[in-house]
Amino acid sequence: MNVNDLFDRLRLPFESRLPEFTGATEWLNSKPLTRDDLTGKVALVDFGTFTCINWIRTLPYIRSWAETYGASGLVTIGVQTPEFEIEHDLESVRRALHALHVDYPVAVDNDYAIWNAFANQYWPALYIADAEGHIRHHQFGEGGYDRSERVIRHLLEAAGAAELPEAPPVDPQGIEASADWDNVRSPETYVGAARSEGFSSPGGAAFGEPHGYTLPPLLHTNEWALVGNWTVGREEATANEPNVRIGYRFHARDLNLILTPPPEGSARFRVALDGERPGAAHGLDTDDDGNGVVNEPRLYQLIRQHGDVKDAQFEIEILDPGAAALCFTFG
Repeated sequence: MNVNDLFDRLRLPFESRLPEFTGATEWLNSKPLTRDDLTGKVALVDFGTFTCINWIRTLPYIRSWAETYGASGLVTIGVQTPEFEIEHDLESVRRALHALHVDYPVAVDNDYAIWNAFANQYWPALYIADAEGHIRHHQFGEGGYDRSERVIRHLLEAAGAAELPEAPPVDPQGIEASADWDNVRSPETYVGAARSEGFSSPGGAAFGEPHGYTLPPLLHTNEWALVGNWTVGREEATANEPNVRIGYRFHARDLNLILTPPPEGSARFRVALDGERPGAAHGLDTDDDGNGVVNEPRLYQLIRQHGDVKDAQFEIEILDPGAAALCFTFG
């Protein structure tokens, strides 16, 4: 079977011309790249943002393809397009990508120039272009890894690559592990007023001003509430005093929360599961007793359960003022 027959079986359309990468506010791990730099190469363009759990869970595959096929003509380009204001900060981007072992070229797209050039709407989003600069495949969201790799290999072969290496098996670990999709029944939940759903503190939220909140007598699944004095902004809720809390009744193996530290310094926190210390259900960023520290703006994995997953009541207590919470995600 020749390469063209393989293309026919994969049904790879000519989707569009690969856009230029002009408008990037910064390039990391590389000089600025242009479409001309990719002539004769197969290009993989990966849109993400560093607090997005869905993008983080795709990284083991992106890194593996970049490492396996780079010498055979694959150019992997990450596009860091922010969802939240905190993701515009270049030092935070540098720190996060280093911690996530992202070594391939990354275009920082703070002005959404590349996002708009691709008419993209998703984190994550993967586009694969052939050696002539035509986009031949895309994948929106997680998954589709086997097909994406087949497309990479076939486009490399069509470009003249011979004796392609075999990529080693991918075994995601830690926060990059795939979600337990059979048990994820809680949605991404924004804490800020702009996109908040499920907020259940009596009296609702007082936007943009310090306000005292209480927990309702009962939280139903996927409802959450603030306790203590908080200021609810467009994207975040900020703790105005020590020992304030957020409660959330959820159903998932993992619970993650985007947190930011106070303007200067760090903030301690403690989490509980059904009113008890999490023990073996603690996440990567908490210990058995539920203790952790917010010291940089990022996604914190607070709970990872083992065994049967049931509805559970999560609580985080922010022990020092000035920290902010932005968004819950689940896995």
